[in-house]
Parts: sequence; structure tokens; C-alpha cells
Amino acid sequence: MDYTKYKEWLKNNLNEERYEHSLGTAECAKELAERFNLDSEKAYLCGLVHDCAKCFSNEELRNSICECDWLCEGELENPKTYHAPAGAILAKQELGICDEEIISATRWHTLGKADMSDFEKIIFIADKIEKRTRPLEYREPIEKALEKGLDSALLVCYGNTIKSLVDRNLKICFQTIDIYNKLLNKIDSKGDK
Repeated sequence: MDYTKYKEWLKNNLNEERYEHSLGTAECAKELAERFNLDSEKAYLCGLVHDCAKCFSNEELRNSICECDWLCEGELENPKTYHAPAGAILAKQELGICDEEIISATRWHTLGKADMSDFEKIIFIADKIEKRTRPLEYREPIEKALEKGLDSALLVCYGNTIKSLVDRNLKICFQTIDIYNKLLNKIDSKGDK
């Protein structure tokens, strides 16, 4: 697959650090896809474009998503998450990506959702552990949890997010807490925490 047009678009619409992060996420997503027997080319493309809307203004992003009927309760309260649903729209309309699995993984790469597919999980995780811009001390616990499986790694990601939000006195989306609890129950029932 030729990724040139996507990379050119991203270079023109992202800052340098975000572009590096996108390349890192694409590389990591490809590795995870190979490890978990998923489509590695599709994972690379999704990792590449997952943050395609990240450098637009909060006002532009909010305007693009405020009419959507698929936003989560409270999602408009945190501008840091606007880029995910806006990115799904942008990937489809501007970049011409029609693959629903890529669109869905782009849409859910920040908040996640209950019962994510394995493809959605690897994009979510790759975004957190790519090696180009994410520090080793942040990546290590997630990478270690990956040895037990995708759900264990997700649980660590959600735990880190909740701790960070509490430490900064920021609101926590109900969905984040619900997903954390469901993952905890799922892992506890398997006995592989």
C-alpha cells in the first residue's frame, strides 16, 4: 500500500511533533497487528491517520462534531477528546478512507468504548506506547501488561488516565470509569491480572 498521499496531507496539517507521533503510532500499530494476527497494512494506515484532526482549533473541531448523534455523554466537556470523532469524519471526507474498521478505531482511540474490537484495541494502545514521542517510563507498564494480552494493557492505560485526571482535578467521563470497571471484571474473571 502506498501511504505517500496520507503522509503529505499529514505533513501539511500537523505540527512536527504530532507528525512524528503519527508515524510512531503507525509503526507500533503495525507491530501489534502482526503480533495479534490482524491486518498490519490497515493498522499502519489507521495509526498514521488517527490524529489527523489534532492540530485544528478546538472551535473548528467542536463545530465539526457538535451535530453528531454518536457522541458520548459529557464528551463535549473535554476539548482534548474532540479530535477523535472529528478525525473519523475527516479521515472519511477529506482523506477518502472508507474502511469502517479504520474509521471506528480513529473515532475511539482516545476514550475507547466497551467491547472494542481487537483492531480498535491495538490502535488505542499503539497511540499510548509508540516509541518516537512517548517516554519509556510511560510505555513500560503498558508493554509489560501486553504480555498478558490486550485487555490487560488496556486496563493499565485506563488506570493511568483516571489517575492523571484525578491528579489534575479534571472531569472523568462516565464511559471511562465504566470501561475500566468492565475490563477489571473481565480480567478478574479470567484470573490473568
